[in-house]
Amino acid sequence: MAQAPDAPALDAERGGGTTAAPRSGERSFTRHTAPTLEAVAALAGVSRATVSRVVNGSPKVHPDSADAVRKAIAALGYVPNRAARSLVSQQSHAIALVVPEDTTRFFGDVYFASIVAGINDRLEQSDYVLTLMIADHAPQGKMLRYLAGGAVDGVVVVSHHTSDTSLTQVGQMLPVVFGGRSGLAGVDCWVVDVDNVGGAVTATQRLVDRGCTNIATISGSLSMQSALDRVEGWRSTLESAGLTPGPVVDGDYSVVGGARAARTLLDRYPEVDGVFIASDLMASGAMPVLLDRGRRIPEDLKIVGYDDSPAAQTCEVPLTTVRQPSVEMGREMADILLDVLAGHTDRERTTVLTTRLVERESA
Repeated sequence: MAQAPDAPALDAERGGGTTAAPRSGERSFTRHTAPTLEAVAALAGVSRATVSRVVNGSPKVHPDSADAVRKAIAALGYVPNRAARSLVSQQSHAIALVVPEDTTRFFGDVYFASIVAGINDRLEQSDYVLTLMIADHAPQGKMLRYLAGGAVDGVVVVSHHTSDTSLTQVGQMLPVVFGGRSGLAGVDCWVVDVDNVGGAVTATQRLVDRGCTNIATISGSLSMQSALDRVEGWRSTLESAGLTPGPVVDGDYSVVGGARAARTLLDRYPEVDGVFIASDLMASGAMPVLLDRGRRIPEDLKIVGYDDSPAAQTCEVPLTTVRQPSVEMGREMADILLDVLAGHTDRERTTVLTTRLVERESA
């Protein structure tokens, strides 16, 4: 009589199920059951409720019991179930970084990489994860519904424009930290900014001190508060020096915009001998145009940029620039939001970071 095939082997660890032998030519994968709360409790010699309290940070656990639980967690490699903890705490333990720009701008500007690096540096020390949301101008529709739906606990916003009025709704739903002054009315938020006016004063004064008398500026997008502040610092410095400000040409904080603005500037103001360019990225686009038009840098035309990004050192003439602490800005924004989410809402509403001049060959 033919022997009956073996019955499927019972996987006792998973409380049922089968383990099938791989067919010829197939790879075999072994599934490992993740350690459970009950397993931690058994190893630590405490109740499941005690383990839950330790995992959720409750102070109502005897130190000896808490120590035993932590040792059991380490020994077993237990990882708390984030979804279950969210149901209990009504927190997602996620933070959204909202950037109202298109993807080309976001991935093409190292400023954003620096901001993300700073935020991530702080979140690595917490239970929070970062969710990136590129809004392509003002967040609306699907993004607002997502933010309102409990998927994140707080929001960091950078590179916002004065036209991004829907951000006021975000501020009404969740704690928000803005990177830079928002320029929006009625938004209850925290702000981390750099001293853009002071940085522009430093940059323009450098040009004045180097003997420039016909000084223009290539600004960032004038729908952004940072650009307006840098224009203000440039203008006030020239007025204090008794000089007539040259033209303001919008370079849109981009390489292409910087090149376009340089052409416009030379056509409108050929006597220019100094330019404050409000970002290194724009300067990297403007400098080849200025050199192609026969302007020697710094002999005929001196340039000071802003950011101290890698672009400053890769320009054809290394760029004298104003360093803004972008990584530190990201860290500070994350610090403030984590504090607010922990209930420390008495944090200063506005934090301003300092800038400094980095001297190179362009001025």
